[in-house]
Amino acid sequence: MEWVKLLQTAIDYMEDHLLEKISYEDAARAVHMSSYNFHRTFSLMAGMTASEYIRNRRLSLAGQELQMTDMKVIDAAYKYGYETPESFTKAFSRFHGVTPKAAKLRGTRLSLFNALVIKITLEGGKAMDYRIVETGNKRYAAKVKAFKNEIINDNGNQEIPDFWTQCRKDKVFDALYTLRPEGKRDLYGLCSPTIEDEDTFDYGIGVVIDEETAIDKVQDLINQGFRIWETGPATYAVFSCYGEDGNCINEMWSRFFKEFLPQSGYKHTEETDFEIYFEKSSPGLFCELWIPVTVQGKE
Repeated sequence: MEWVKLLQTAIDYMEDHLLEKISYEDAARAVHMSSYNFHRTFSLMAGMTASEYIRNRRLSLAGQELQMTDMKVIDAAYKYGYETPESFTKAFSRFHGVTPKAAKLRGTRLSLFNALVIKITLEGGKAMDYRIVETGNKRYAAKVKAFKNEIINDNGNQEIPDFWTQCRKDKVFDALYTLRPEGKRDLYGLCSPTIEDEDTFDYGIGVVIDEETAIDKVQDLINQGFRIWETGPATYAVFSCYGEDGNCINEMWSRFFKEFLPQSGYKHTEETDFEIYFEKSSPGLFCELWIPVTVQGKE
């Protein structure tokens, strides 16, 4: 349950520093996680991003203070991290449904957003098929783009699906297919953890480079802006994602944290995770999700 303790520690850190200029990156550093991995874990477990949590907690406390004291709106704005009274009023009205000025009136209804407390509850009760796979050094030829950490697990964000759409329009897939024999043209969606203190992660669409790859054509793609993506030996938990779109991937990530990790004796590691989109797939299979793991307690 190490990840549960880390998440609660991060929440406690945010609560202790709510009135300071903090971000989810600071909370990640407090528990020695990359900002990317922390953002992904927190958003899946809490159902919101850490940035949303900090903002909602501040606005909730601001509403209570305005209603219970004679604090001025401008003072509340600066106390709770807003640069101007106008930006505070806009955020406050969106959260509470009333203006800060109206909140000072007795009887005005406000929204309460309590601090999160991590509790262990029963999850699962249905089969979650997986397999554990050991891999060696791997290389991929990929089209790569950097994305902001904030978009990970944001169901409303379409930047990565749009990247796939644009690559299809730009005939990136066709270029990648020239490297592989027919029947072995599986596409990989490669996702890297961030480097410490970075606010972006890399996502690439590529194919594996092995003995069946047309090596003589790889350099041509590199000259066209493609990259070689390398991974070292790793252990992966592999899950099949069934569905019509990428929502099934987010659902599997959620089950991974809520069901697989607490029961399996494995922990998540910060290596490249990826999806495999098979050229020849079984009915209903959207992709396979490969998540790097290691046995609890193993360095």
